[in-house]
Amino acid sequence: MRERWQVRAGLSAVAACTSAAGLYAVVRLAQALLFPEPDPALVIWSEHAGFFWRVLTVGYVGGMVAFLTWVASARGALRVADVLARAVPVAASLLAVQVILVP
Repeated sequence: MRERWQVRAGLSAVAACTSAAGLYAVVRLAQALLFPEPDPALVIWSEHAGFFWRVLTVGYVGGMVAFLTWVASARGALRVADVLARAVPVAASLLAVQVILVP
């Protein structure tokens, strides 16, 4: 059964936001633990803004996940919604851990 495009678009948007938020937390934790940067308050000028690079990277990946979700929800929107219902709390937990450990 073909799902309506509004359902597929909604699932794709949720998937993009969820994957981007969860991946941001993972990337931030990994960069902070593996590649510590100097304190931005002590640096007068830097050509590298880590936040923007992380946001652009996870936004790009979120767009790819949205496309894959669009394709997957064509046949099984209920299965996709079930997976997203489990993924949202996981992404929120990852963000909470990131905020606590690496503010």
